[in-house]
Amino acid sequence: MSSKRLELFKETVPKLTRVGVLWNVADRGMTLMSERIQTAGQALGVSVVPLAIRETNNVGAALTEAAKSRPIGLYMIADSLTSLHLKQLLEFGAKNKLPSMFEDEVFVAAGGLMAYGANRAEVNRRAAIYIDKILKGTKPADLPVEQPMKFELVFNLKTANQIGLTIPQRVLARADRVIR
Repeated sequence: MSSKRLELFKETVPKLTRVGVLWNVADRGMTLMSERIQTAGQALGVSVVPLAIRETNNVGAALTEAAKSRPIGLYMIADSLTSLHLKQLLEFGAKNKLPSMFEDEVFVAAGGLMAYGANRAEVNRRAAIYIDKILKGTKPADLPVEQPMKFELVFNLKTANQIGLTIPQRVLARADRVIR
């Protein structure tokens, strides 16, 4: 998924040659995702500027590092720590006219540029079906593992206008949702 997000980000922002990736380094899963983004970046000709945070007071330092390294875009790997600082990240992006990529449309509705990820309503619906089966006596070990099947591409045109970005029509045409 990380490589697909970065690929879509590069299609949306063709001049994307350097991207700042903000993630919680204390979370092993998020660190693995950042490594996948690094690998995808190499394949796409995009250098990755790591903006690792460990605790809430590291965010300012990470954004200071971003200002110094001058990325062309920001990519946030969301977890509870990074999500706490969404407003600060969005303000930084707007001030520096940086496009931003997220994994959930909630962040786009809040002012991020774009997101590509699983359809949350469908994921929640499937989870409810599993909970129902478990409550009716099915052992969790007897249920198959499911992965999301529907993914959505969402853009915020207000944010694109605010940062002076024109999203290529061929990319915009593939959007599942556009916030105007």
